[in-house]
Amino acid sequence: MTSILTGDIIRSRSIKNSEEWLSILKEALTACSQNKSQWNIYRGDSFQLESSNIADSLKTAIYIKACIKTIKGLDVRIAIGIGKKTFSGNSVVESNGEAFQFSGETLEQLKKEKVNLKIKTTDAQLDQDLNLYFKLALTIMDHWTSNSAEIVKLYIEQPQALQEELGQRLGINQNAVSSRQKRAHLDVIMQLEKLYQQKITPLQA
Repeated sequence: MTSILTGDIIRSRSIKNSEEWLSILKEALTACSQNKSQWNIYRGDSFQLESSNIADSLKTAIYIKACIKTIKGLDVRIAIGIGKKTFSGNSVVESNGEAFQFSGETLEQLKKEKVNLKIKTTDAQLDQDLNLYFKLALTIMDHWTSNSAEIVKLYIEQPQALQEELGQRLGINQNAVSSRQKRAHLDVIMQLEKLYQQKITPLQA
């Protein structure tokens, strides 16, 4: 059992210098997996990433979204597919299995439905529940400012760091960090991430 995240950058052509967002996407994917064979960027602004620990797949999606949204005007749509992996190629795009099929099919649905995050697993009822939670969460995440996205990114990178320490990284004080976290509704998003872990972990058995 594995999880595959397939996504593409929204409004990538609005940025004249594609290297601006491409470098951030590469850094995000590298942070998610040091194993280069587990991720790939293709067709210019599309990507695929394997997250072997299925319980971490939502956190990974949130992190990638936060990274991309640090650039004003950009966003990302991500489809999570969780299922079996039946063939391992030299890279993620050469591998296959139901997780890959679920993820690819779901990304096409996202484009039609104009939704930016969706999941498909072997459990249809679980999918229905989680996708409702995702829609509610997207009313927050789709409207993150670049400052909100940056604070979420840093929190996921350093979950044990104090607000004062995060402030030093950003050149702002502790109160400003607290305000940005509240505007990003960080507590609610991370509560959803914990709930997701609880609901997804049984699929690994």
